[in-house]
Amino acid sequence: MSYRTAIAAASAVAFGLVSLAAQAAAEIPVGHLATYTGPTSDVGQPYGKGIEDAIEYINRNGGIDGRKIRRETVDYAYQTPRAIATYKGWVSRLKPVAILGWGTADTEALVRFVAQDQIPFISASYSGHLTDPTGKSPHIQTGAPYNFFYGPTYTDSCRALVNWAKQDWESKGGSGKPKFVHMGDNHPYPNAPKEGCAAYAKEIGFQVLPPIVFSLMPGDFKAQCLSLKQAGANYAYLANTAGSNISLLKSCETVGTDVQFLSNVWGFDQESAPAAGKAGDGVVFPGSVPLWNEDVPGMRIVREVSTVSDPAGTQERTLHYVRGICSVFLLRDAMEAAAKEGEITGPAIKAALEQMRDHVPGGLEGVCLPHTFTPENHIGTTSVVGYRSHWNDGKPTLENLGTVELPRRDDWLGW
Repeated sequence: MSYRTAIAAASAVAFGLVSLAAQAAAEIPVGHLATYTGPTSDVGQPYGKGIEDAIEYINRNGGIDGRKIRRETVDYAYQTPRAIATYKGWVSRLKPVAILGWGTADTEALVRFVAQDQIPFISASYSGHLTDPTGKSPHIQTGAPYNFFYGPTYTDSCRALVNWAKQDWESKGGSGKPKFVHMGDNHPYPNAPKEGCAAYAKEIGFQVLPPIVFSLMPGDFKAQCLSLKQAGANYAYLANTAGSNISLLKSCETVGTDVQFLSNVWGFDQESAPAAGKAGDGVVFPGSVPLWNEDVPGMRIVREVSTVSDPAGTQERTLHYVRGICSVFLLRDAMEAAAKEGEITGPAIKAALEQMRDHVPGGLEGVCLPHTFTPENHIGTTSVVGYRSHWNDGKPTLENLGTVELPRRDDWLGW
């Protein structure tokens, strides 16, 4: 090889390296904490797939202001120490402008970190503790200025279900105070709505029974069901995820527990109903998005997103998958707003989110609920869409019960 040829080759390599560096710099780095294994993976998998498909769909359709999102997904298996270690690694290496997260324990553990590093954290934890950016609420230890999420809080969803239960009790001619009980693991996620929902239940005329603990891991819960039966509960709120709740429902069917079950947003869905069988008949739960086959305008985009991982378009997605899409599209709109104002940075994304007023992500009208965030309040919505499971002739169906509109009470912030 001649000297001139060698120089030309070296220059080409150097140019290629510069081009790769420039391409990497043009991408928008985003971390994705997922739970594809571990005790909540039954619902973590469809939600995470919704996140991944939505980001790829955006990248295939022009990205953000012509730039692609560089997503790095880590399955942290619902282990808080692993989530914290992943976050620290990202901050030093990936330099994310935003993070899409998952669990309550890890999200709450990272509140101070993301605030200090100014990285918006859009979680799948709907803990009310994440809704006060100022730290004024007596229900929290610190403010969460960089935390956001799609949908109502766990507590507001529980309040809406309790509201439905009161009407159900009265419509059936119930006398006296109906008895309400919270059931779930002794863990930040199931515990998040426990106090706030119990306070509301008492406020509207329920007798609140002592909570009953059962594991997030599926198991034999006949002992808990017998306790439920002996307590004479009329309405029981299941605060765990679907796999655990299905085990409890089947255990309670075995011992003959007669109670109306209510479930949190991760505790029941289209896949849970056939898995629970007759034991899941009548379960009432919140959804925050429409069912896969509901005819609303934005479902066309949702189905297009779904073909990213299901090119044939034959897979029926769960409510969790669709909520993942809504979370990403909220972030997309905030990034686009930030790009119009200048740079796509953490503080710019936060500012864009806090300027949203009754905002529905573009293209997802009728799918995603309108959200409003302000610098003083990160409760995006107080609208709770309810569903009820029915078991008819060996087949499950889900009934849309409509939407409960809760008030935005100051004393509910951070709760």
